[in-house]
Amino acid sequence: MQFIHGIPVWGVPEEGAVSQIKTCARTADRVALMADHHKGYAVPIGGVVAYRDAISPSGVGYDIACGNKAVRVDMPGERLRAGIARIMDHVSKCVSFGVGRRNNEPVDHELFDDPAWRGTPAAPLKEMARGQLGTVGSGNHYVDLFTDEQDRVWIGVHFGSRGLGHKIATWFLDRAGAKDGMDVEPCVIPARSDLGQQYLQCMHLAGQYAYAGRDWVCQRVARILGAEIVEEVHNHHNFAWRETHQGEQLWERSTAGKSKSADDARMGRARGSRTAWRGAR
Repeated sequence: MQFIHGIPVWGVPEEGAVSQIKTCARTADRVALMADHHKGYAVPIGGVVAYRDAISPSGVGYDIACGNKAVRVDMPGERLRAGIARIMDHVSKCVSFGVGRRNNEPVDHELFDDPAWRGTPAAPLKEMARGQLGTVGSGNHYVDLFTDEQDRVWIGVHFGSRGLGHKIATWFLDRAGAKDGMDVEPCVIPARSDLGQQYLQCMHLAGQYAYAGRDWVCQRVARILGAEIVEEVHNHHNFAWRETHQGEQLWERSTAGKSKSADDARMGRARGSRTAWRGAR
């Protein structure tokens, strides 16, 4: 780790990301760059930006609560490899990939009873979100099947809150007067303002939605495999958390994410993909 203009930077400094985090430091209370940093929109990917009493929709980004879930199933790798072509055909038919896609299998979920749908910018998005729940999207979003070093089968997925998160982010960025572009100051909203409170409510709703979508896809693929889920790790980024650091409460945006697992090290066992299929279209 080194300090650049007083900012802690891990890894090899990338000029564009360093320039962006210096801009962020003008309005943030604390900033840092992680080892995987690179240039983003207003806030660098791999950047940690924290505010005492403010929230940044620019820092959270468009794909609110994008994240990864990996589940281990009670299936040996040998059986997966023997049927991989048939399994992948089935996955591609049952799980929807691509921009704007709807789920071919309508999904109901208790999150649609959340009061955050009423009287917020998320309200007109509810039916669109209901139709897209359990879809994966495009770009670097995927469904993977792979085996670990003990030849145990894992399902891995990576995607976020789909059109819901994107439209929520767009609405708040527009309402707050955010500047367009990569090399601009991030949009920052007072957390206790009406707009800030609405944003936090919608951000958490999009987070619930993203988790429900990843849960559904993992469960659906496990059904295709005819297997039971025996272990899971679920982690997300593109979010803001209220945390205490050195006795001070801050709204922190970090791409490092927060895990629902008590032992993140277990994910290391699932890092080597011998039988993998990326479903992003």
